[in-house]
Amino acid sequence: MASSISIKSVEALQIGWEANEPPGRHSAFVRVTTVDGIVGYGEASPMMGGEHSLGVIRDFAETLAGRDALDHAVIFDQLLHKYVKLGPEGAVTGALAALDIALWDIRGKAVGLPVYKLLGGAWRTEIPFYASIGGNAARTVDEVVRVVEKRWKAETPAAIKIRWDGDRTRQDFDIAGDIEKARAVRKLVGDGFPLAFDANNQYSVGGAIRVGRALEELGYIWFEEPVQHYQVRAMGEVAQRLDITVSAGEQSYTTQDIVDLIEAGVRMVQPDIVKMGGITGLMQCAAICHAHGVELVPHQTQPTIGHVANLHLLATVMHLTKPAEFADPSTRMHAAFANLPAPKDGRFVVPSGPGLGLQINDAEVDARRL
Repeated sequence: MASSISIKSVEALQIGWEANEPPGRHSAFVRVTTVDGIVGYGEASPMMGGEHSLGVIRDFAETLAGRDALDHAVIFDQLLHKYVKLGPEGAVTGALAALDIALWDIRGKAVGLPVYKLLGGAWRTEIPFYASIGGNAARTVDEVVRVVEKRWKAETPAAIKIRWDGDRTRQDFDIAGDIEKARAVRKLVGDGFPLAFDANNQYSVGGAIRVGRALEELGYIWFEEPVQHYQVRAMGEVAQRLDITVSAGEQSYTTQDIVDLIEAGVRMVQPDIVKMGGITGLMQCAAICHAHGVELVPHQTQPTIGHVANLHLLATVMHLTKPAEFADPSTRMHAAFANLPAPKDGRFVVPSGPGLGLQINDAEVDARRL
């Protein structure tokens, strides 16, 4: 391996996969190419098409030409502090997450090793997953049961999480109906199957306590984001008053945010690799969680680059207490990826090829650029 790997170009790519899809269905990728022809891919959060993060990437792209890709921790901190007055939450940390993942991909390809080896080695190379099933606020009880049953039978996941994805401006809107849906899913899968409930920030503290008590009786294993994510003390209060594990953190963008959640009383945190600093950011979170005795269960809903980067990270975590997230599946991105890990028997196999181990068709990606 060379002592340095010079960056030739950094490209911000907004990708549209289907005709007339809304911006939230687009992907936000970064492609970093070295002088020697090594190509690394990363991904930013796709909120509103990822355009906010892609704008940050376009702004710093030219300044990275000639920089050493192996200095990526230095590059990361320099860019974070250059753009710190933008937040830095959201646009900046998403942009840096994409760049970080791409530079880890390059590093692995340069030495011919998978990313998990560069992170210190794998405790496991097969990761159990849970089926993360969204959109249940708008469904009837029977519709929820039908959707859950279809995913359960098709994927044989290790666990199931039902997400609400409701209107966050309507607090405590249908608590009785929500509990009824949770009860119907428990009846469907039986008493022993692991279930989780993602409220997507829709309850007051009192409403969350009421729902949480019902979930405890139904044997659910965690209760995700019961109150608004920005009400950190309220989240901690709910966590401390319930026996069920309360989780939060998918809308946390810095390690400092994660520490705030832990200090408030949350004992399961869920940062997202494409939102808060990529592989480097999540490794920092893993260290923080280990030091505080807190569970790290990353949020992850992007089915390609972000998903695979997350698998590499999870392979290295000693205390992996919960399965990895596998959100609502789709084949619309498959044309650009030759070897995406496929769910089988409730597990994903972590790619063992160099870098992320993904075979990406540049021509197919470029054909879908917006």
